[in-house]
Amino acid sequence: MNPTRQLHDMGQSLWLDNITRGILDDGTLARHIADDNVTGLTSNPTIFDNAIAGGSDYDPAIADLLAQGRSGEQLFFALALQDLTRAADLFKPVYHATDGVDGWVSLEVSPLLADETAATVGAAVALHAQARRDNLFIKIPGTPAGIPAIEESVYRGVPINVTLLFSREQYLAAADAWMRGIERRIAEGLEPNVDSVASLFISRWDVAVQDRVPAELKNRLGIAIGQRTYKAYCELRDTSRWKKLVAAGVHPQRLLWASTGTKDPKASDTLYVEALAAPDTINTMPDKTLKAFADHGKLRGPLPKDGGECEKVIAGFRAAGIDDAQLAGQLQREGAAAFVKSWNDLLGRIAQKSAALAPRAAGRGARA
Repeated sequence: MNPTRQLHDMGQSLWLDNITRGILDDGTLARHIADDNVTGLTSNPTIFDNAIAGGSDYDPAIADLLAQGRSGEQLFFALALQDLTRAADLFKPVYHATDGVDGWVSLEVSPLLADETAATVGAAVALHAQARRDNLFIKIPGTPAGIPAIEESVYRGVPINVTLLFSREQYLAAADAWMRGIERRIAEGLEPNVDSVASLFISRWDVAVQDRVPAELKNRLGIAIGQRTYKAYCELRDTSRWKKLVAAGVHPQRLLWASTGTKDPKASDTLYVEALAAPDTINTMPDKTLKAFADHGKLRGPLPKDGGECEKVIAGFRAAGIDDAQLAGQLQREGAAAFVKSWNDLLGRIAQKSAALAPRAAGRGARA
């Protein structure tokens, strides 16, 4: 049996961490859905920057948007939504077959708003309304300023993918924000179900410590943090508070493994997919990792709900001088900064393309 089918049958959703106009136009995404059991998709500024920089696929659309008077962020979001709404429509059969549990795509608010709670909420509400797709998540980082934005956005009915989570504690804060938003809706008699996923980043842990630990600890910290967080996730799903929400008709927020492409060339290219197989979770992975797992991935069985030996492993890192609590905060801050850099690079790319395509856009505007 195809390894991706085995993963699907175990109860884990397999999502693609990529979007380009090319994979929409040439049928690649449709084939991933048909052949590789892919049931969702995530995106981020870096993915879009690479996609736009990779050729001329976006040039006609950029010229059209310029002719309409769009520029900068407004032009980018229009461009991104063209891709993501097409992808969302491809996933609509999955969305309907699973009663809205699966079949989602994700779009991130501007990373420049990461420290501005009210502006983040406003952007989330506006982007979701602009998309006009039930199966589109808006990504908000689980930073200190992002947590209240998550609660308020959920309260306002916006499905949220909480991004940039790096620890059990950060995950629990995000889950609590989602629950508070839902509870406020229930208290006011609103439709209770507002879907959400919480994205825990894995491989960045191992990249951060690779030169600071002995060989026997390399490529083990990210998995241990994942196991610890999965234990907390399972415990939270067993609480009366969580069960009350589910009884009200709410889809449970799911834990999503992000950053699961192997960065160490000496390690298995399916390391994080195999280690983090678990029911009621999601793994979003880049094309390269998806292809590798479909080709030669092997499942060891589901993650233990008790976290296995994660605390013993983490203790080994502490003995080696790694403070996991301090590092979790550092990784989240660095991740937010990296997204800002990618965002600025992306807007720079849009500006370059816009300047080059301005004559073509002017011609279209004149004809219109």
